[in-house]
Amino acid sequence: MKIKNVLVSQPKPAEVEKSPYFILAKKYKVNVDFHKFIKIEGIKAIDFRKDRIAILDHSAVIFTSRHAIDHFFRLSIEMRAEIPDTMKYFCVSEAIAFYLQKYVQYRKRKIFYGRQSFAQLMEIIVKHKTENFLLPCSNVAEMDLSKILKNSNIKHSKAIMYQTVAADLSDVEIEKYDLIVFFSPSGIKSLFTNFPNFKQGETLIGAFGPSTRKAVEEAGLKLSIEAPTQSAPSMTMALEQFIEESMKTKKGNFI
Repeated sequence: MKIKNVLVSQPKPAEVEKSPYFILAKKYKVNVDFHKFIKIEGIKAIDFRKDRIAILDHSAVIFTSRHAIDHFFRLSIEMRAEIPDTMKYFCVSEAIAFYLQKYVQYRKRKIFYGRQSFAQLMEIIVKHKTENFLLPCSNVAEMDLSKILKNSNIKHSKAIMYQTVAADLSDVEIEKYDLIVFFSPSGIKSLFTNFPNFKQGETLIGAFGPSTRKAVEEAGLKLSIEAPTQSAPSMTMALEQFIEESMKTKKGNFI
């Protein structure tokens, strides 16, 4: 099957011409469109209070994303919870830690960060077992993070502060695409929310990450392209390998 139109379920890159998808499209003469399948909405203070989680009862916060930072400070303001200077912040990466500068005086706060993964951050967290941690997350946060903390006897509260919901895809002609690429289980859910009668047919499906792959399978869809793998750590590399292999197969049919 020749791939002509690809739909990437992510926002359009700020600098398209520097995107690896642009290079891929130019090299193989395919059309690549970007459409955000999901959007983030903050939980209202009145709803957050129903979970009976008091922000100021905690001495440390764990941040796994910029969304978590934004909504932690948004809710703190809405609930008039003045965050003390003694609050400790544990971030999954240095980039996320630097994002805290938007809300606090970075050099005057106790900020810790891992190299990139939550497992690496845990090496730091376990050294601060006396803290009472708050884990701001979304409604689709993986239970694994809370489980890891619990297994390490880390006192913590999981606080749902924002939610991932389906974006409006009414302007997307889903049937015109030969390949749709997903990056989260929420993207799969959005597909069927927007197109409840969607039938895969010959449409190829790509998935990034094990949780997305599982969501594809649970939705009864056939997975054709997967990343990351040893030979393709990125989705664009996986796409290129698939296209190259398809071209070889097509060429072989004429020998």
